[in-house]
Amino acid sequence: MRIRQLTAEEYDERIALSEFAFQFKLPPERLEEDRRHFRPEEHWGAFDENGKLLSALILLPLHIYVQGRVLPMGGLAGVATWPEHRRGGNVTKLLVRSLEEMRAQGQNVSMLHPFAFPFYRKYGWEFTVERKRYEIETSILPRPDTGGRIERVAKDAEELKEIYARFASGYVGMLARSEEWWRRKVESKSGTAALWRDAGGSPQGYILYEVQNRLLSVHDWAYAGEEARAGLWSFIANHDSMADRVHVTVPPDDGLPFLLPNPRFKQELVPYFMSRIVDVEGLIAQYSFREGDKEEELVLQVADSYAPWNDGRFRIVFGADGQGRIAAKTTREEPGGYGAGDRTEPDAACDIRALTAMLLGNRRPEWLRQAGLLQGSEEAVALLGRRIPSAVPYLADFF
Repeated sequence: MRIRQLTAEEYDERIALSEFAFQFKLPPERLEEDRRHFRPEEHWGAFDENGKLLSALILLPLHIYVQGRVLPMGGLAGVATWPEHRRGGNVTKLLVRSLEEMRAQGQNVSMLHPFAFPFYRKYGWEFTVERKRYEIETSILPRPDTGGRIERVAKDAEELKEIYARFASGYVGMLARSEEWWRRKVESKSGTAALWRDAGGSPQGYILYEVQNRLLSVHDWAYAGEEARAGLWSFIANHDSMADRVHVTVPPDDGLPFLLPNPRFKQELVPYFMSRIVDVEGLIAQYSFREGDKEEELVLQVADSYAPWNDGRFRIVFGADGQGRIAAKTTREEPGGYGAGDRTEPDAACDIRALTAMLLGNRRPEWLRQAGLLQGSEEAVALLGRRIPSAVPYLADFF
C-alpha cells in the first residue's frame, strides 16, 4: 500500500468514492464546478500495488481562533473507504500520515466532524464543540427598542466580515474565514443579508436568512455585544406576519431562554465537532495562558499512541505574562525510547484527548481529575486551573 496526495487526473476516481461512501450524487453543473475547485494536493489517498484508490481523506489548511489568537488548523473531511477494503488499516495509515503532514505544516491543531465519535476517539480526537438549535415561535420573541436600525445589504458587504471576526474571536474553534470561504461557503447561501447599526450608526450585527413556508431559517449571523444580539432578535420577531417559526443555531452559552417571559420552546444541545492537538510543544508556544504573579512550571506526562512526538514528559513553563513554553521534553521519539535520561516524576498526567479537552474544549482540569481523566496532585491541578482560561468552544461553519 502507498499513501500519497492525489493528482488532478484522479478527480473522477475520488468523486466516485465520495458519492458512494456518503450516498449523494452531484448534478452535472455542480460536478463541473467541483472539478474546477478540486485541489489534489489537499486530498490524500491509500492506493494498492496497482494504483487503485482504496481510501481517501481531505486535509484542509484552515485557521481558527484560540483564546483570541488566529492559529493554523488542519481540517479533516471526506474520510472514505470502499466497503471491500474496510477494516484493513487504510484509514489508520491515512490518519497517521495526516498528523505527520499537519505537524510539518505547523498546524498544531486539527478538527473534524465525525460520523462516529468513538471511532475518532481511538486516534486521539476528542469531542470539543457543541451547539444549540432553537425552534421558536415568532409570537414569543422579544421586540426591544435598542435604538439601532436595520438595513438590507449585499451578502459580500465588508461590514459583515468585520463583525464576524469580532464575534468569532470570542470563542475557541471558530474559523478565521478566508475570502474564498466567504465567497463559496457564506455568500453563496440563498436568502437575504441585513446589517444592524447602533444608534451612532456603527455596524454591530448581521444576519443572513430566508423565509419559506412560514419558516424563517437563519443561515449565518454574528453580533458584537448584547445590544446587537437583541436588535437582531427584534428584527426576526418583526417577520411574524410572514413566519410562524424560527430555526437558528447559536453558541452553547446563548442566554435567550432566560431572557424570554416563556422559556419553554424547543431547544436541542447537539454534539458537533471534535478536535485534536497535533503537536503539544507547538501549541503550548502559541497558546494564550492566563497571566500570573510569577513564573511557574509543571511536568506533564502525555500519552499519545499515534503521534510519538507527543508521547512523553513535558516541563511546561508558564510565564508571568501568560506566555507558555516547553523547557524540556522526553518522548518515545528520542534515542533509547521514551524516558531515556529523564527520571523526573510528573506532577500531572493525562492522554492527548484530555489535554485537548482542557486547552480547546473548556473541560476544566478540576472536572477532568474528578472524572479520572487527569491524574495529579491538588497543587498541580490548581496550577493548570488558574493558568488555562475559560472560553466557550463554538463553530458556526461546517467542513
